[in-house]
Amino acid sequence: MSLPFDGAITEFYQSGAPDDIRDKIGNADKRDILTPTYPHSERMKRKAYEREMDALQIELVKMQDWAKETGARIACVFEGRDAAGKGGTIKRFRENLNPRGARVVALSKPTETEAAEWYFQRYIRHLPTGGEIVFFDRSWYNRGVVEQVFGFCTDAQREHFFAQVKPFEEMLIEDGIHVFKFWLNVCRAEQLRRIMARERDPLKQWKLSWIDVEGLKKWDDYTAAIRETLERSHSARAPWTIVRSDDKKRARLNAIRTVLHGLDYTNKDAQAIGDIDPLICGGPDIWDA
Repeated sequence: MSLPFDGAITEFYQSGAPDDIRDKIGNADKRDILTPTYPHSERMKRKAYEREMDALQIELVKMQDWAKETGARIACVFEGRDAAGKGGTIKRFRENLNPRGARVVALSKPTETEAAEWYFQRYIRHLPTGGEIVFFDRSWYNRGVVEQVFGFCTDAQREHFFAQVKPFEEMLIEDGIHVFKFWLNVCRAEQLRRIMARERDPLKQWKLSWIDVEGLKKWDDYTAAIRETLERSHSARAPWTIVRSDDKKRARLNAIRTVLHGLDYTNKDAQAIGDIDPLICGGPDIWDA
């Protein structure tokens, strides 16, 4: 089987990754947690996960019915390193929702016209209308992290972004949009393990891009850009929720709980939603570089 990018990901693992990262992956069982600071020693059991997820799916359907009835607008922003679990988490949010009112926005590289517009303009086109839930699979925060790491924007453009992002989000909230911002956090060894799995899986190779391959070499640059972005864009009204996603099951459950607890929808069952695990889902203080 031919590998994308001529096997560049495997080559990085074999000769470019730090020795300790390579050793962690090479010596680990498939179910092992690779992050020594992760607060749970084992991944969540499937039966427990499915039981809790089934209850949350019912609550999500209730929440969407409420949004449709009241005209509520909900925007969920998902950010994180490559393979942090953004797409999989969004998929579980939408699993039983009516797709007419729950859509994903995953924008590609800006066109020449879009690049000449106000930076936020192309995202504004995709904001939710009444009764809609929109999931941004990456967002305007590209400028804070990816564009910085790869030199796709100037320092002046990035500073302009940081000057405007809090007021921009304040305007969305003041206009009545419910905004949830998630940063999915994954350790270096787990990220590389997941990306190598994509490289070998013909059904997931489409998820890989040149940015993913080159990004493996830029872990420290990403870390610095993420840290600064979280510090400069976290606010009381539009806070970041960090989700430690080394265990995908726990990450998905706690992201969904965050949204459900954050909305006052009809027939809400707080007991069915359950408690958010503060060890893996909280503010920027739990972000682990």
